[in-house]
Amino acid sequence: MFFDTDCGGVVHNIAYLRFIETARTLLAEQLGLGLVQMAEDKKYPVVVRTEIDYRRAAKLGDRLVIEGWLDQLERVRFSCAFRIVRPDDDAVRCLPSSKCQRQNCSACRKTGKNIVSPQ
Repeated sequence: MFFDTDCGGVVHNIAYLRFIETARTLLAEQLGLGLVQMAEDKKYPVVVRTEIDYRRAAKLGDRLVIEGWLDQLERVRFSCAFRIVRPDDDAVRCLPSSKCQRQNCSACRKTGKNIVSPQ
């Protein structure tokens, strides 16, 4: 999308964050952690860390494929890894990862603050 790029036609880094957040949400649903169920349970995965290793710039007009998978699963944490590629030449654009911690949000609804559960 045009709004994802700068005046030189290079995709902004914030666009990559939106891409992986969408992929992480879809992956969670495939793993049985749908948004509706999490809202009913008042338990949400809170992103506590995101890293992106940029390889090549994506540009205006590039069609990108975002691949995502569950990389690590612990008691209250999980990590997702992603690969963003341009299928025209299979060139990797970046390798993002996202670490999440599940928390009960009933307290944050009352206080308006996120409270990270103990490890």
